[in-house]
Amino acid sequence: MTTSTRSRCATGISGLDELLGGGLPLHRLYLLQGRPGVGKTTLALQFLFEGVRNGEKGLYITLSETRAELDAVAESHGWDLNEFDVLELSAVEEALGDTQENTFFQPSELELSKTAQVLLNEVERVKPARVVLDSLSEFRLLAEVPLRYRRQMLKLKQYFAGRQITVLLLDDLTGGDSDLHIQSIAHGVLTLDKLAQGYGVQRRQIQINKLRGVKFREGSHDYLIERGGLMVFPRLIAAEHRKGFKQEPVSSGIAEFDKLLGGGLDRGTSNLFIGPAGSGKSTVALHHAVRVADTGDKAIIFIFDENRKTLETRSKALGLDLEKHVREGRIHVMQVDPADLTPGQFAQKVRDAVEKDDVQLVMIDSLNGYLNSMPDERFLSLQLHELLSYLSQLGIVTIMTLAQHGIMGTMQTPVDVTYLSDTVVLFRYFEAIGEVRKAISVMKKRSGVHEPSIRELKMSARGLQVGEPLSGFQGILTGVPQIVRDVKS
Repeated sequence: MTTSTRSRCATGISGLDELLGGGLPLHRLYLLQGRPGVGKTTLALQFLFEGVRNGEKGLYITLSETRAELDAVAESHGWDLNEFDVLELSAVEEALGDTQENTFFQPSELELSKTAQVLLNEVERVKPARVVLDSLSEFRLLAEVPLRYRRQMLKLKQYFAGRQITVLLLDDLTGGDSDLHIQSIAHGVLTLDKLAQGYGVQRRQIQINKLRGVKFREGSHDYLIERGGLMVFPRLIAAEHRKGFKQEPVSSGIAEFDKLLGGGLDRGTSNLFIGPAGSGKSTVALHHAVRVADTGDKAIIFIFDENRKTLETRSKALGLDLEKHVREGRIHVMQVDPADLTPGQFAQKVRDAVEKDDVQLVMIDSLNGYLNSMPDERFLSLQLHELLSYLSQLGIVTIMTLAQHGIMGTMQTPVDVTYLSDTVVLFRYFEAIGEVRKAISVMKKRSGVHEPSIRELKMSARGLQVGEPLSGFQGILTGVPQIVRDVKS
């Protein structure tokens, strides 16, 4: 069963509304739970401000924070709480001033009942379309025993059920298993969490545990808290993104390299350039980005390891006018700090580049840096597979570089992603006649035939050059080949 977006209550958080299929179903009671510091208050305020934008009255009931504390949160995001009503703890305490004079009833029972009545009186006065109650932990303390607490929660649900109000209940998870009852009576349950990393920022994730009667996107999704509120990055599902495109090779601008590849890299393919540091992987990839920009298309370069200024200096030394294309908007260079990046955020940056800026080539330099942004190596293949499938189905040329450990001979990689790539280009150093040289070869190409030969790669002030097949050597990939015949010129 699905609910149309016209009967949805948008949260004002685009990524979250995407997960919810347009928003929360109207006029229901929802539980938003999470430990202190995960952003529950910020999300709840965004929820109310979205109602204000839609001409709906809002009411924020705070039993755990003062108005001054709420104002501080709002001010940090550039918001003004005067746009909706706020009932704070001091007003509730004032209404409970004569409670201690009673000796017939249990104080906790009377305080709970009277607190609930104060809140409902304010709802009757304001007549809001959206209500936030922050937080359930205060009700739990007032009730003292689980039975009384559950009865009060049922009364609140029955009260709101008879009115056209969408309610968000906030909980800091201090109640343990007793709150499973609240999860059962709520129409939907959302959980915010933050995961400590060994280094860098904490990774925050949101999960929709339950949403009755509607389809929603399951799993954990990354989010950030920035000025302006939460930013949610929905988990990428490649199967939801398909577009027809013409399958054709994309030239690198280097004739011999294109020949080695049997015509060039093909649209809609993922391509891995692998080899030791300094062997030319990034340079060859950069040639492709500049060539795409030369033809009028757009490219984006994500650099994890190299400084942007160094990249521009190196491209100029090779005769590539990267700065011109950057200035004219055909190439966008984004320097990424792995310590500050979440996988979901990175996937969203790629999506924005493809869907909003219409880029035709995505370059990731390097996968070693991307790996460092992951909390656990075993998740890399899953994340990367979905991202590469998404780009492939939209006809994007994806180039990834991966640095191997070592210089010559046996090489090791931090992770094996060759099976995810349509094309694998191998870069190598080798020693020949008293010189250290570079070699390039294509080890795999799913989309067509390629040359089986190994060619020499040279970089100089004249640019990048790919030589003739190295037919005079045997054992080049070992790093110390044998000369079959003298090829020194």
